[in-house]
Order: sequence, then C-alpha cells, then structure tokens
Amino acid sequence: MKVVSASHVHVEPGALAGKERDVLRLTWEERRWSRKRVVTEKGREVALALPTGSTLRTGDILLVEAEWYLEVESAPEPVIAVFARDHAEALRLAFEVGNRHFSLAVEPDALLVPDDPAMEQLLARLGAKWERRTAIFNPIGAAHAHEH
Repeated sequence: MKVVSASHVHVEPGALAGKERDVLRLTWEERRWSRKRVVTEKGREVALALPTGSTLRTGDILLVEAEWYLEVESAPEPVIAVFARDHAEALRLAFEVGNRHFSLAVEPDALLVPDDPAMEQLLARLGAKWERRTAIFNPIGAAHAHEH
C-alpha cells in the first residue's frame, strides 16, 4: 500500500507522459480528510497521511510512480441549490449559512450548500427558492495556496 504524506507533488510538464493516470475521486468532505485508507479507480489501495488542515483539490497529483500517477478529482455529491432573488438576498443567505458554520459555494445561477436537513429548515424559514442537485461542491474560501 502506498502512503501519501503531502497534498500534492510538484511535477514538471511532460513528466507524466506515457504514465497511466489513476484517479482518486472524492467528495468535499472526503477532500478534507487527512487520514484515511482509500481505493483508487484502478483498484490501488492508498493511505492518506496528510498534514492536519490539508485540503485536496481537483488536479492535485498525489503520487508519481514509474508506470502510473495518482490525481485527485472532485466527485459530484448531493447539494441544495439556492436561488436568490437579488444581491441583498444572496448576502443574507450567505450570512445565515455561514452563521451556522456550513460551507457555501457560488455558481453562476445559484448558491450551493450541503444537502442537510438543517439547511432545508433554514431555507424554508427564510422563504428561499431552492432545489436539490447533484454537483461538484467547491466551497468558497476552501482552497489551499499551492500552485500547480
């Protein structure tokens, strides 16, 4: 079993040419786990032993081996898409979601929040228009500062 201890590997362009690409497809919560055993799409077992506070993101290269490499992809997951009527409502919704310590993503047509009963209750209380979706959830303020 391979052990991953860094959230990304710096790879020169072209260094992956000719290598088999394997994928670790993770939801938002899974991308935040720093310690976990996982199985890649190709069936390889990998142990994550990342520094506390690490967050994986799409495109991170975790391992480069002689014949293959491992790349992170974001998995679609259940979310609630909220449709604000105007800018003021969008700000209020964002405040209320953050005040409850939930993450929020901004899409061109909606705000995305985790599909959670507490969110459903909040949105009903606020009279917000919303729907359930399956989407990739990348909350604002969640990226880490490395460059590819």
